[in-house]
Amino acid sequence: MKKQIFAAATLAALSPVAAVAQEMSIDDRVNQIFASSTGWFVNLIFAPLPFEVAGASFPWIVMWLVVGATVFTIYFGAIQFRAFGHAISLVKGDYSDPNDAGEVSHFQALTTALSGTVGLGNIAGVAVAVGIGGPGATFWMILAGLLGMASKFTECTLGVKYRNEYADGTVSGGPMYYMVKGFKERNLPGGGALAILFSIFCILGALGGGNMFQANQAHAQISGIVGDYPGWITGLIFAAVVFAVIVGGIKSIAQVTEKVVPFMGILYVGAALIILLVEYDKIGWAFGQIWAGAFTGLGVAGGFVGALIQGFKRAAFSNEAGVGSAAIAHSAVRTKEPVTEGVVSLLEPFIDTVVICTMTALVITISGVLVVDPATGNFVLNEAGTAIQTIDGSSGVQLTSAAFATGFSWFPYVLAVAVVLFAFSTMISWSYYGLKAWTYLVGEGKTKELIFKLIFCVFIVIGAAAQLGAVIDFSDAMIFAMAVVNITALYFLMPIVKREMNSYFSRLKSGEIVKHKH
Repeated sequence: MKKQIFAAATLAALSPVAAVAQEMSIDDRVNQIFASSTGWFVNLIFAPLPFEVAGASFPWIVMWLVVGATVFTIYFGAIQFRAFGHAISLVKGDYSDPNDAGEVSHFQALTTALSGTVGLGNIAGVAVAVGIGGPGATFWMILAGLLGMASKFTECTLGVKYRNEYADGTVSGGPMYYMVKGFKERNLPGGGALAILFSIFCILGALGGGNMFQANQAHAQISGIVGDYPGWITGLIFAAVVFAVIVGGIKSIAQVTEKVVPFMGILYVGAALIILLVEYDKIGWAFGQIWAGAFTGLGVAGGFVGALIQGFKRAAFSNEAGVGSAAIAHSAVRTKEPVTEGVVSLLEPFIDTVVICTMTALVITISGVLVVDPATGNFVLNEAGTAIQTIDGSSGVQLTSAAFATGFSWFPYVLAVAVVLFAFSTMISWSYYGLKAWTYLVGEGKTKELIFKLIFCVFIVIGAAAQLGAVIDFSDAMIFAMAVVNITALYFLMPIVKREMNSYFSRLKSGEIVKHKH
């Protein structure tokens, strides 16, 4: 089947008309096979809870992530707030010893992990959340993001503590390693089985949600600007650039992400800030809408519970706290103190959700693209009653684009650049996540690594050229299946993290751990 799809993409170069028909028929066939064979798994992962909350359904996987984040926040004494200042010092390199084992700096590990989470979810996903749940969804999104910081702290501390360090200076780490080693240390059964499950889910998630979906959406955005053209061209360009980066391993990936992530973050947040400055007189009103909507719903579908569900869902799907993916990137850091990377990682949900997602929500709220009833002050719902009516009927990334265009008519071009950068950075990070899961299952070695990297790049071309909806749904389900396995392991291993945390901060307080001069 993979050969058929790739052949269709190649034939598109020779016969555009015939290729379109053939490509669609293959897409339909693949979708049908996937939907019939994997639909049960997708439905299982994203199924609503068996009971309704104030008349609204709540996906159990979102509850699983939010409850886990809440448990870790309480268990570690709100570490995300207590250690926030220390996290900034660590990222700056104040405590970095160049002689420590590892491959990348704290800052590079942070940007690598951020590049895997900051993406289309921050642009299109937030628009969907606000479009359905209203501005109030932003409050719950921020709350879930703040709680998720504790999940990142837990998994990334374990990632460094139980990583494998090799003689050539390279390292391999992540949930699959702490599941085996951590469970063995605590004399618990089942660690090996959990590690295998996690690795399988991670590989499939990397090839779909972390790869094909990104290439597909990037092509859609580019073709919307320059005009329609075959997707395989976008795919080949992306594949060539991505391969050139990932062939060099985590050091090469980190060197790119430490430049791309700050640039794309500044580009996007900068554009949002300009919009907010232009509409500065509405900022107070927007925050009022967010606060009031969080608890009253302001007439949106599902009321305040609808806002809560949309906010929690967006945060969980955006920052991947608890999924375990970030622990793989952070495991490569140069440090001998596992807690330091746990502390650094808690900045991710803050940057991804609290800063970038909130910027998107604020711009959409103040831009006037959501229709408000002037008589009641409530939002007007669409005919189906499922979402807020927008001035041009748009949703998702188009709604975000329309919101920014109220200040800059040329913003769709900036958005296209942002989407391409977000897609590219997500792909190179997820290539590393998938690679480490792959080598855990098949063993370390240059040839084995190269095989996976080539497979990954082939799937970029397929993703850009094909419309494989069921495949993407399945891969999304795989990414959140990672969270089921990972958080289960974290519950059993969090006493180890607490021991490490107490030891580190007591030594930091006593002066045993000191800053390094650079």
